[in-house]
Amino acid sequence: MAKSKSVLAIVPLFVCLSNLVAPTQAVLTAKDTGPQLVIANDRLYAAVNKTTGAIQNLLLDGQDLLGGPGYENPTPGGATGNGASGLGPYLDCYCTPSGFYTPGHIAPRYQLINGTDSSKTPYGGIVMSETYPATGQVLEQYWFLREGETGLHTFSRLTYNNKTTPFLRNLQEFRTMFRPNTALWTDLSTNEKQYAPLPSTEAKNKQVTVQDATWYLGNTPDDPYVQQEGDYFTKYTFQDTWRDHDVHGMYSDGKYSDDGSTFGAWLVMGVKDTYFGGPLHSDLVVDGIVYNYMVSNHHGDGTPNITDGFDRTFGPTYFHYNKGSPTTTLQELREDAVQYSKPDWNADFYDDIAKYVPNYVPTTKRGTWKGHVKLPKGATKPLAVLAQNGVDFQDNDRDTKAYQYWADINPRTGNVEIPRVKEGTYRLTIYAEGIFGQYTQDNVVIKARKTQNTHVNWNEESAGKEIWRIGMPDKSSGEYKHGYELDTTKPLQPEQYRNYWAVHDFPTDFPNGVVYKVGESDAAKDLNYIHWSVFGGYGNSLRTEPYYENVNNWTIQFDLSKKQINQKKKATFTVQLAGAKTAAGNTDVFNATEPYANLPYTVAVNGRDLKPWVIPYYHSSSCGVRSAVICYNIDNKFTFDTSLLVEGLNEFTLSLPYNAIDYESAVLPQSTYVQYDALRLEIE
Repeated sequence: MAKSKSVLAIVPLFVCLSNLVAPTQAVLTAKDTGPQLVIANDRLYAAVNKTTGAIQNLLLDGQDLLGGPGYENPTPGGATGNGASGLGPYLDCYCTPSGFYTPGHIAPRYQLINGTDSSKTPYGGIVMSETYPATGQVLEQYWFLREGETGLHTFSRLTYNNKTTPFLRNLQEFRTMFRPNTALWTDLSTNEKQYAPLPSTEAKNKQVTVQDATWYLGNTPDDPYVQQEGDYFTKYTFQDTWRDHDVHGMYSDGKYSDDGSTFGAWLVMGVKDTYFGGPLHSDLVVDGIVYNYMVSNHHGDGTPNITDGFDRTFGPTYFHYNKGSPTTTLQELREDAVQYSKPDWNADFYDDIAKYVPNYVPTTKRGTWKGHVKLPKGATKPLAVLAQNGVDFQDNDRDTKAYQYWADINPRTGNVEIPRVKEGTYRLTIYAEGIFGQYTQDNVVIKARKTQNTHVNWNEESAGKEIWRIGMPDKSSGEYKHGYELDTTKPLQPEQYRNYWAVHDFPTDFPNGVVYKVGESDAAKDLNYIHWSVFGGYGNSLRTEPYYENVNNWTIQFDLSKKQINQKKKATFTVQLAGAKTAAGNTDVFNATEPYANLPYTVAVNGRDLKPWVIPYYHSSSCGVRSAVICYNIDNKFTFDTSLLVEGLNEFTLSLPYNAIDYESAVLPQSTYVQYDALRLEIE
């Protein structure tokens, strides 16, 4: 199990890193052994099996990191891809007409690379390329190893050229995976805060499926995961949001290593410019597999279409492997990996190997963006985003040539800098916690080897005098009940939203429904992190019968003085959502058989219904039920005549349709729902 959570707080970093095994002088080799292609130095050995297109042997200082070949039959919510384990990193996709495809089994082509970079450091590389016969799609995987490093630099590429069938399908998933089949690995790590022991073999043998990719482990109460983290295990518990994400992976406490040493296997995401969805995108990162999800729609984000001429290379990404003494903690090995997460790390090396990696943008074709932003009063954690011009950065999958970047704005000075931006034209988006709305500016031009300066005077959007606000506008529903609140019943104290959603029983928490009084109620206690249409039933193993009473209608009460409404004409009620699930789920596909593919959300002011906000199918997210509080963000402004308001007590009724459900092919709840970011009433 992982060592104490507080170690890094009391042990200086230089002490932590002293527990790591120091590198020795490496001698880089790259060779073809016949059945395998091998790249190795004195510490790390990686071999690609020519018949599978995957790394099948991976050793650090002689320790086997993968184990032997394994297989688990792919099932909904269970093993995915081709079900094989004891492999990785290797490429996998959901991109063919039939769905999943793992390249390397049909007729792979290989290139072995042996070179020396501009710093006189030797390196080796392996390129696997395969054409999918039925469509002509070409999938390529690149692995590079440098002398003196214990990690693999990876790139992944997909091309499609077919004028006969110019539209193939969406690129639903594109990922590389480190997928071991060994008892070596004992712990999972999402980020600095979220980590836990892996469930034991006994726990998995006695587990009970309760939802898609979610299992009850309470039949083994002494299991370390159950003892420290929770009674339920789901791959979604360990998902993360891209904004601040840097490193995730697995840890070995040494119990099953050859000599008692500790080990780490990490995916370092220092460069995210070839991903999609911007800083709000969230995805699976680790669950016994270390994932590099370059594309997915797990939480409702859009995915690019594979059309004639599609050609995109994702990366670089760095799979880092490290070794510590028997007392080295998970946090120490993780911190060692974090040092490689700076966007400019190894930039010179990537320039040197660009001749082998199509579409990689070298430094000579990148520039710098600098901004100075006058922030609105109350703005905290401000962020600047550069992404596809002309569209919301959440929709930047529409242009498969577009890249994305973001950086924190200094809240004191308003200064921000984003280096290494691919030359091109971008939309600038600025948002911050505490501020409704966001600033956008199109046509920000970045030129190669130049610095573009932008000055912004950002004023918070306003529709009159603010009467009240509920929640923190931060693009998250985490501030409400069962969101970021910690589960204090377990030693690791995970955030409650990460748990299986059904344990947060809405009828128990709100037997009379939600009635929130502005100025008296507490959003962290009196508003749920999910507003359901119906609770229970399919997908809920704890409340197996649907519960309808006081679920779909929420009441907001507030008092107004005569002065606040006298001689006023228009009121504006802003609803910002951190996510919304319509009957479209997370597919962005309209189904005419689903009456709630487009979901009407209604506000009644003192009993008078306003025009419904119809949330479109293409803005739907499978969010809270997949352990998330940040998904595809949307908002709407309800405007109405102030004559609907009265002096004294007023009521807003926030409504989803009664029992608005959908068909679910997987074991997931059928209810539609929304997750609030923040609400605000203004009058003018």
